[in-house]
Amino acid sequence: MASGGYAGQAAPAADLVVTAASDSVSVSQFPTLTRYIIGKTGDSELAVLLMALQLACKATSRACAKAGIANLFGLAGEVNSTGDDQKKLDVLSNDIFIDALQNCGACAVLVSEENEDPIFVNPDKAGRFVVAFDPLDGSSNIDCNVSTGTIFAVYEKLDKKPSSVDDILRTGNDIMVAGYCMYGAATELVITFKGHGVHRFTLDPSLGEFIHTQAHVTLPEGGGKKIYSCNEGNSGNWDSAIKAVVEKYKEGPKPYAARYVGSMVSDVHRTILYGGIYLYPADGKSPNGKLRVLYEGFPMAFIMEQAGGAASCGMFKGKIQRLLDIVPKSIHEKCPVIIGCKRDVDAVLKEYETQGLTK
Repeated sequence: MASGGYAGQAAPAADLVVTAASDSVSVSQFPTLTRYIIGKTGDSELAVLLMALQLACKATSRACAKAGIANLFGLAGEVNSTGDDQKKLDVLSNDIFIDALQNCGACAVLVSEENEDPIFVNPDKAGRFVVAFDPLDGSSNIDCNVSTGTIFAVYEKLDKKPSSVDDILRTGNDIMVAGYCMYGAATELVITFKGHGVHRFTLDPSLGEFIHTQAHVTLPEGGGKKIYSCNEGNSGNWDSAIKAVVEKYKEGPKPYAARYVGSMVSDVHRTILYGGIYLYPADGKSPNGKLRVLYEGFPMAFIMEQAGGAASCGMFKGKIQRLLDIVPKSIHEKCPVIIGCKRDVDAVLKEYETQGLTK
């Protein structure tokens, strides 16, 4: 049975009911994600939305597991909203999430990486929530059987007026719920409600349910392992501060270890559990970064801060910015991402200051 820290105080007892042997036929208690959602939200409509999300995650997990058998590897012959080639599983997972969310009766607006425009749910099925999601992050890794994942963020509509894009073009501070689901050796869903910590749930295939396996996850004390995660193939285009920081990681008798999967869900998940830093900075080729604000940057920054870490854009549009404070102007807007333990994120920001780049 595993449990994490809770901001220096004891976690509520109800959150620590974590299964010891859920795979045993003699177990009579199952602390499932459904039970957790119902107990935490006190909001039946939000609970319905989150149950639709977990259904879509289960269906996507099944599709990923059977991709080779079901001939779901390879390209679909299309490109998505940001010009990336779509894989067959990109298209299928997007259809799965849209169908689940449109028909749950709790959503008003959907924003997906795979759709150029926001989806406005028909008024007869619309609810009061807005969801931004990347249905299959890391899809370039699909064909070689490397972990992929889904990322999502949930907001409440601004008012009872007809839905508009303004309901989603808000700072990350307005997020109610954020999470990601990783499809790897196990299917794991990590979720946070604002002010209620970060929680891990693992899919038990024999039950078809996500089981609560770790409560109040926090980054390791002091920053944890010295690990940096970035695509160093872009280093020639980085600014001087990022170049200097990454070079420092490699110095000394005990340098940082480099770990980079290329699937944001996998890299951030490892950073939360082990410590260190994940960087996808702006560079000369992509001055606005490459990761999307609404369904990659915001939800991951929200989760990281809830787990006791830090999230910044580094130098972005002429100044250092906290990631969650950005106000996006379009649904597929991009931003730089520098997230991880405070030890390492603060060191990056300090380097900008040392080089006089923050003035």
